[in-house]
Amino acid sequence: MAFRNLMARLGSGGAGVDAVLDSPDTTPGGTVTGTVHVTGGSVPQEVNEIRVALEATVEVESGDHSWREDVSFGTTAVAGSGRIEPGARHAVPFRFAVPWQCPITAIDGWHLRGMRIGLVTRIDIPGSLDATDLDPVTVLPLPVQRSVLVALDSLGFAFRGADVEKGRLHGSDLPFYQEVEFAPPHSLRGRVNELEVTFLADPQGVEVVLEVDRRGGLLTEGRDAFGRLRLSHRDTDVRAVAAQLDAAVRQLGARRGWL
Repeated sequence: MAFRNLMARLGSGGAGVDAVLDSPDTTPGGTVTGTVHVTGGSVPQEVNEIRVALEATVEVESGDHSWREDVSFGTTAVAGSGRIEPGARHAVPFRFAVPWQCPITAIDGWHLRGMRIGLVTRIDIPGSLDATDLDPVTVLPLPVQRSVLVALDSLGFAFRGADVEKGRLHGSDLPFYQEVEFAPPHSLRGRVNELEVTFLADPQGVEVVLEVDRRGGLLTEGRDAFGRLRLSHRDTDVRAVAAQLDAAVRQLGARRGWL
């Protein structure tokens, strides 16, 4: 029995967990629902808690070095303390509230290159390795976010990639933020290197953070310019949103009135 207890603490023969999602698709401010299936191992085990959380792959920069790490957010307990007997089976339904500022991973069936979000389920077992399960989640844009992305495409901005940066912007709720990167249209090339867009959504709408990487002139260095555009959840007219974005980006990219 002592050996079996030791193996259970090391994760062999311990309780197992498997989350089954009702649907892998969700949105910022939406929900993820499903059932956590727990199976007892070879020995009885005490459980502190069963919890679910979203997990994002985040880029971290420090000095001249950068690396990626997985960061959990929005952690929610779905069951409290208890005891799992050997071979016992339990099914625990759950409903997880997705944070409003969760990064998006796809639009119109197209995965955003560089994005990965998953739902991680963990059984907290004192003195043992926690049993975990990870299920991919597709985070679709809110209608207003989709309008922004479609509007940028209509203006000639070309999607380059997306990533999640560790850190905070003014108004951000999470310890990281998403940047969606675009190459400029032909009319702005030579003046703008790149446009980066960050969405800071909330129940009333979304703050669209714009970062324009401006090219330098003969006697000046290029530098970044920042701006913000506030939209409500009702702002889904692509032409109207495109007009606001075009004006904002041109103002940020202007040098000596050349734009």
